[in-house]
Amino acid sequence: MNAGFTPVIVWGHEGASAPDISRLGINPLLWSSGGSGEALSERSCQIAVSRPASLAARSIGLYSRGCLAGAVALPVTGPSWQVMRLSRNRNGGHPRLVAYLERLAKDARSVGWSGLLIGDLSQPRGGPMPTGHTSHQVGLDADIWLTPMPNRLLMRQEREDMMAVSMLRDPLNVDLSRWTPLHTRLIKLAASYPEVERIFVHPAINQVLCDQAGRDRAWLSKVRPWWGRHYHFHVRIACPPGDAYCRGQAPVAGGDWLRR
Repeated sequence: MNAGFTPVIVWGHEGASAPDISRLGINPLLWSSGGSGEALSERSCQIAVSRPASLAARSIGLYSRGCLAGAVALPVTGPSWQVMRLSRNRNGGHPRLVAYLERLAKDARSVGWSGLLIGDLSQPRGGPMPTGHTSHQVGLDADIWLTPMPNRLLMRQEREDMMAVSMLRDPLNVDLSRWTPLHTRLIKLAASYPEVERIFVHPAINQVLCDQAGRDRAWLSKVRPWWGRHYHFHVRIACPPGDAYCRGQAPVAGGDWLRR
Protein backbone atom coordinates (compact mmCIF):
# COMPACT_ATOMS: atom_id res chain seq x y z
CA MET A 1 0.00 0.00 0.00
CA ASN A 2 1.30 3.45 -0.83
CA ALA A 3 1.73 6.05 1.85
CA GLY A 4 -1.34 8.22 2.00
CA PHE A 5 -3.64 10.46 3.97
CA THR A 6 -6.03 8.80 6.36
CA PRO A 7 -8.71 11.09 7.76
CA VAL A 8 -10.47 9.57 10.72
CA ILE A 9 -13.81 10.77 12.01
CA VAL A 10 -14.92 9.61 15.43
CA TRP A 11 -18.66 9.83 15.96
CA GLY A 12 -19.95 10.66 19.41
CA HIS A 13 -22.51 9.07 21.67
CA GLU A 14 -23.91 10.70 24.77
CA GLY A 15 -21.83 9.84 27.79
CA ALA A 16 -19.27 7.93 25.71
CA SER A 17 -15.54 8.43 25.70
CA ALA A 18 -13.35 8.09 22.67
CA PRO A 19 -11.86 4.70 21.90
CA ASP A 20 -8.10 4.48 22.05
CA ILE A 21 -7.42 5.13 18.39
CA SER A 22 -3.99 6.61 19.05
CA ARG A 23 -2.64 3.08 18.62
CA LEU A 24 -3.88 3.14 15.03
CA GLY A 25 -0.95 5.44 14.30
CA ILE A 26 -3.06 8.58 14.09
CA ASN A 27 -4.08 11.43 16.35
CA PRO A 28 -7.57 11.11 17.85
CA LEU A 29 -9.99 13.78 16.69
CA LEU A 30 -12.25 15.76 18.92
CA TRP A 31 -14.96 13.59 20.43
CA SER A 32 -18.56 14.80 20.43
CA SER A 33 -20.25 14.66 23.81
CA GLY A 34 -23.66 15.20 22.27
CA GLY A 35 -25.97 12.57 20.88
CA SER A 36 -26.26 14.01 17.37
CA GLY A 37 -23.55 11.81 15.93
CA GLU A 38 -21.94 14.75 14.18
CA ALA A 39 -18.21 15.15 14.13
CA LEU A 40 -16.87 18.23 15.86
CA SER A 41 -13.90 18.46 13.57
CA GLU A 42 -12.28 16.78 10.61
CA ARG A 43 -8.52 16.59 10.19
CA SER A 44 -6.14 14.30 8.45
CA CYS A 45 -2.61 13.17 9.09
CA GLN A 46 -0.07 11.31 7.04
CA ILE A 47 0.47 7.69 7.89
CA ALA A 48 2.21 4.95 5.93
CA VAL A 49 0.91 1.61 7.07
CA SER A 50 0.82 -1.73 5.35
CA ARG A 51 -0.40 -3.76 8.31
CA PRO A 52 -3.51 -3.59 10.52
CA ALA A 53 -3.48 -2.11 13.99
CA SER A 54 -2.99 -4.76 16.69
CA LEU A 55 -6.26 -3.98 18.44
CA ALA A 56 -9.57 -5.67 18.98
CA ALA A 57 -11.64 -5.63 15.80
CA ARG A 58 -13.66 -2.44 15.58
CA SER A 59 -15.27 -0.48 12.77
CA ILE A 60 -15.15 3.23 13.64
CA GLY A 61 -17.34 5.81 11.92
CA LEU A 62 -19.35 5.66 8.72
CA TYR A 63 -18.92 3.40 5.72
CA SER A 64 -17.72 6.45 3.78
CA ARG A 65 -15.86 8.23 6.59
CA GLY A 66 -14.09 6.20 9.18
CA CYS A 67 -11.34 3.72 9.96
CA LEU A 68 -10.75 0.13 11.00
CA ALA A 69 -8.97 -1.45 13.95
CA GLY A 70 -8.01 -5.10 14.23
CA ALA A 71 -8.49 -5.91 10.55
CA VAL A 72 -7.82 -9.39 9.24
CA ALA A 73 -6.72 -10.18 5.71
CA LEU A 74 -8.80 -12.29 3.41
CA PRO A 75 -6.28 -14.89 2.15
CA VAL A 76 -5.38 -13.99 -1.43
CA THR A 77 -6.17 -17.53 -2.56
CA GLY A 78 -8.74 -19.83 -1.04
CA PRO A 79 -10.49 -23.07 -1.99
CA SER A 80 -13.17 -21.15 -3.90
CA TRP A 81 -11.93 -17.59 -4.31
CA GLN A 82 -9.01 -15.52 -5.56
CA VAL A 83 -8.29 -11.91 -4.65
CA MET A 84 -7.57 -9.54 -7.54
CA ARG A 85 -5.35 -6.44 -7.80
CA LEU A 86 -3.01 -7.54 -5.03
CA SER A 87 -0.76 -4.50 -5.46
CA ARG A 88 -3.50 -2.33 -3.96
CA ASN A 89 -3.30 -4.09 -0.58
CA ARG A 90 -7.06 -3.79 -0.15
CA ASN A 91 -7.97 -7.26 1.09
CA GLY A 92 -8.34 -6.25 4.73
CA GLY A 93 -11.65 -6.26 6.53
CA HIS A 94 -13.48 -6.69 9.77
CA PRO A 95 -13.38 -10.39 10.75
CA ARG A 96 -17.14 -10.54 10.22
CA LEU A 97 -16.77 -9.46 6.58
CA VAL A 98 -13.94 -11.90 5.90
CA ALA A 99 -15.94 -14.78 7.43
CA TYR A 100 -18.92 -13.82 5.26
CA LEU A 101 -16.86 -13.82 2.06
CA GLU A 102 -15.31 -17.20 2.82
CA ARG A 103 -18.75 -18.66 3.52
CA LEU A 104 -20.29 -17.10 0.40
CA ALA A 105 -17.48 -18.42 -1.79
CA LYS A 106 -18.03 -21.93 -0.46
CA ASP A 107 -21.84 -21.75 -0.73
CA ALA A 108 -21.71 -20.26 -4.24
CA ARG A 109 -20.82 -23.67 -5.60
CA SER A 110 -24.31 -24.82 -4.66
CA VAL A 111 -25.81 -22.39 -7.18
CA GLY A 112 -23.41 -23.36 -9.97
CA TRP A 113 -20.77 -20.66 -9.52
CA SER A 114 -17.23 -21.92 -10.00
CA GLY A 115 -15.60 -19.55 -7.52
CA LEU A 116 -15.38 -15.87 -6.66
CA LEU A 117 -12.97 -13.23 -7.90
CA ILE A 118 -12.77 -10.73 -5.06
CA GLY A 119 -12.04 -7.07 -5.66
CA ASP A 120 -11.47 -4.39 -3.04
CA LEU A 121 -12.32 -4.73 0.63
CA SER A 122 -10.50 -2.14 2.74
CA GLN A 123 -6.98 -0.96 3.44
CA PRO A 124 -5.27 -2.52 6.49
CA ARG A 125 -6.49 0.28 8.73
CA GLY A 126 -9.43 1.41 6.66
CA GLY A 127 -9.86 5.06 5.82
CA PRO A 128 -10.26 6.68 2.39
CA MET A 129 -8.50 5.14 -0.56
CA PRO A 130 -6.49 7.25 -3.02
CA THR A 131 -8.53 5.89 -5.92
CA GLY A 132 -11.72 4.05 -6.65
CA HIS A 133 -14.04 4.38 -3.65
CA THR A 134 -15.76 6.72 -1.27
CA SER A 135 -16.91 3.93 1.02
CA HIS A 136 -14.92 0.78 1.95
CA GLN A 137 -13.46 2.71 4.92
CA VAL A 138 -14.52 0.64 7.94
CA GLY A 139 -13.93 -2.92 6.75
CA LEU A 140 -17.55 -3.82 6.04
CA ASP A 141 -17.69 -3.40 2.23
CA ALA A 142 -16.46 -5.73 -0.51
CA ASP A 143 -16.58 -5.88 -4.31
CA ILE A 144 -17.21 -9.22 -5.99
CA TRP A 145 -16.60 -9.57 -9.69
CA LEU A 146 -19.36 -10.76 -11.99
CA THR A 147 -16.72 -12.72 -13.89
CA PRO A 148 -16.52 -16.33 -12.63
CA MET A 149 -13.21 -17.53 -11.24
CA PRO A 150 -11.17 -19.50 -13.80
CA ASN A 151 -10.57 -23.16 -13.04
CA ARG A 152 -6.89 -22.55 -12.31
CA LEU A 153 -4.65 -20.49 -10.10
CA LEU A 154 -4.11 -17.00 -11.45
CA MET A 155 -0.55 -15.71 -11.22
CA ARG A 156 0.09 -12.42 -9.47
CA GLN A 157 0.55 -10.46 -12.70
CA GLU A 158 -2.60 -11.96 -14.16
CA ARG A 159 -4.50 -10.64 -11.19
CA GLU A 160 -3.25 -7.17 -12.06
CA ASP A 161 -3.92 -7.40 -15.81
CA MET A 162 -7.11 -9.42 -16.12
CA MET A 163 -10.11 -7.24 -16.92
CA ALA A 164 -13.50 -7.67 -15.31
CA VAL A 165 -16.25 -8.13 -17.90
CA SER A 166 -19.00 -5.54 -18.09
CA MET A 167 -22.52 -6.94 -18.12
CA LEU A 168 -23.87 -4.01 -20.17
CA ARG A 169 -24.84 -3.85 -23.83
CA ASP A 170 -25.14 -0.07 -23.59
CA PRO A 171 -25.34 2.37 -20.67
CA LEU A 172 -28.96 1.47 -19.88
CA ASN A 173 -29.30 -2.21 -20.80
CA VAL A 174 -27.77 -5.51 -19.76
CA ASP A 175 -26.19 -7.71 -22.41
CA LEU A 176 -28.17 -10.92 -22.00
CA SER A 177 -25.55 -12.84 -23.95
CA ARG A 178 -23.23 -12.23 -20.97
CA TRP A 179 -25.68 -12.15 -18.09
CA THR A 180 -26.99 -15.57 -17.14
CA PRO A 181 -29.37 -16.94 -14.50
CA LEU A 182 -26.25 -17.94 -12.56
CA HIS A 183 -25.52 -14.27 -11.94
CA THR A 184 -28.99 -13.79 -10.49
CA ARG A 185 -28.61 -16.87 -8.30
CA LEU A 186 -25.26 -15.64 -6.99
CA ILE A 187 -26.56 -12.21 -6.00
CA LYS A 188 -29.67 -13.75 -4.46
CA LEU A 189 -27.43 -16.02 -2.41
CA ALA A 190 -25.19 -13.09 -1.41
CA ALA A 191 -28.23 -11.18 -0.15
CA SER A 192 -29.62 -14.13 1.81
CA TYR A 193 -27.28 -13.87 4.80
CA PRO A 194 -28.68 -11.90 7.74
CA GLU A 195 -25.53 -9.83 8.20
CA VAL A 196 -25.86 -8.33 4.71
CA GLU A 197 -27.32 -4.85 4.83
CA ARG A 198 -27.23 -3.81 1.17
CA ILE A 199 -26.00 -4.94 -2.23
CA PHE A 200 -25.28 -2.30 -4.87
CA VAL A 201 -25.53 -3.01 -8.60
CA HIS A 202 -25.91 -0.99 -11.78
CA PRO A 203 -29.56 0.10 -12.33
CA ALA A 204 -29.85 -2.03 -15.47
CA ILE A 205 -28.68 -5.07 -13.50
CA ASN A 206 -31.15 -4.22 -10.76
CA GLN A 207 -33.94 -4.34 -13.34
CA VAL A 208 -32.81 -7.73 -14.64
CA LEU A 209 -32.66 -9.10 -11.10
CA CYS A 210 -36.25 -8.01 -10.57
CA ASP A 211 -37.27 -9.58 -13.87
CA GLN A 212 -35.61 -12.90 -13.03
CA ALA A 213 -36.38 -13.10 -9.31
CA GLY A 214 -39.48 -15.24 -9.61
CA ARG A 215 -41.87 -15.57 -6.68
CA ASP A 216 -39.26 -15.28 -3.93
CA ARG A 217 -38.63 -11.54 -3.98
CA ALA A 218 -37.86 -10.73 -0.35
CA TRP A 219 -34.10 -10.60 -0.98
CA LEU A 220 -34.58 -7.80 -3.53
CA SER A 221 -35.21 -5.36 -0.67
CA LYS A 222 -31.45 -5.40 0.01
CA VAL A 223 -30.48 -4.68 -3.61
CA ARG A 224 -29.99 -1.04 -4.52
CA PRO A 225 -29.23 0.54 -7.92
CA TRP A 226 -25.98 2.47 -8.14
CA TRP A 227 -24.12 3.60 -11.24
CA GLY A 228 -20.75 2.10 -12.11
CA ARG A 229 -21.33 -1.38 -10.72
CA HIS A 230 -21.75 -3.24 -13.99
CA TYR A 231 -18.72 -5.54 -13.76
CA HIS A 232 -18.99 -6.28 -10.04
CA PHE A 233 -21.50 -6.12 -7.23
CA HIS A 234 -20.82 -4.36 -3.96
CA VAL A 235 -21.75 -6.10 -0.71
CA ARG A 236 -22.13 -4.16 2.52
CA ILE A 237 -22.65 -5.88 5.84
CA ALA A 238 -24.19 -4.30 8.90
CA CYS A 239 -22.29 -2.91 11.86
CA PRO A 240 -21.17 -5.77 14.10
CA PRO A 241 -23.39 -6.26 17.16
CA GLY A 242 -22.10 -4.36 20.16
CA ASP A 243 -19.74 -2.15 18.14
CA ALA A 244 -20.72 1.20 19.64
CA TYR A 245 -18.48 3.26 17.36
CA CYS A 246 -19.78 1.95 14.05
CA ARG A 247 -22.37 4.18 12.42
CA GLY A 248 -24.70 2.06 10.28
CA GLN A 249 -27.49 2.90 7.88
CA ALA A 250 -31.22 2.80 8.42
CA PRO A 251 -32.64 -0.70 7.83
CA VAL A 252 -33.94 -1.32 4.33
CA ALA A 253 -37.68 -1.28 3.77
CA GLY A 254 -39.24 -4.61 2.89
CA GLY A 255 -40.37 -5.60 -0.55
CA ASP A 256 -39.23 -5.10 -4.13
CA TRP A 257 -37.43 -1.72 -4.35
CA LEU A 258 -38.32 -1.10 -8.01
CA ARG A 259 -41.99 -1.84 -7.38
CA ARG A 260 -42.38 0.70 -4.58
